[in-house]
Amino acid sequence: MDLKLAVLIDGDNIPSAYVKEMMEEIAKYGNPTIKRIYGDWTNPKLAKWKNVLLENAITPIQQYGYTTGKNATDSAMIIDAMDILYSEQVNGFCIVSSDSDFTRLATRLREAGMKVFGIGEKKTPNPFIVACDKFIYIEILKYQSEENDLESNESKESVKHNIDKITPKVVKLISSTISDLADDDGWAFLGDVGSLLLKKQPNFDSRNFGFQKLTPLIHSIKKFEIEQRESSKGRFKLIYVKIKEKRKKITRKS
Repeated sequence: MDLKLAVLIDGDNIPSAYVKEMMEEIAKYGNPTIKRIYGDWTNPKLAKWKNVLLENAITPIQQYGYTTGKNATDSAMIIDAMDILYSEQVNGFCIVSSDSDFTRLATRLREAGMKVFGIGEKKTPNPFIVACDKFIYIEILKYQSEENDLESNESKESVKHNIDKITPKVVKLISSTISDLADDDGWAFLGDVGSLLLKKQPNFDSRNFGFQKLTPLIHSIKKFEIEQRESSKGRFKLIYVKIKEKRKKITRKS
């Protein structure tokens, strides 16, 4: 069943440049039935947002900054989120912000059985990231958009600064996840591996490392072995992954 999502955007905290890509990403996970953005629209800093709200059917919510040092936008978003929760209009939320102030909100929504997606910049504090079911970095959406628009290899290289390196820590995370799910022969269904990776680390995304899907990411790491199997109905192939066995060194007697 398609999730009905409430999309709540912190206008003070998120750049407007990639709202189109952001909304296309959200549509992958459900139907955004409520779309609201919060901020002080008398502030010239939010002027760029005004141009994209109408074409993306996002409702602006005016929130004046009554006092200095207090974020009125955060408070308005949290109050609205709880109102929407109790109205039972949706079964999922997408909180678009890089602010850790929404950590408790994300936790509370999940306690109520809501699916919670987060979208923010890479500077987002880890407590907010792990409070979500899935967290997507806005820089990855930006990178994808730029890469699709560029043709030459030289130009594509210029935007790869947003791509993370596959570190030993990442390999260890994938290895332990495969081990957790492996059968007696060491094979694990890749779909289950992807789901468990997200539960362990909500910001795990193959696109963070420059791969559109998990399969090519796994394939690029020589430590793993991939096998395709026919499904029971034969309509599509199932992908399984395994940790390659270490070859024992043969020592010759002199």
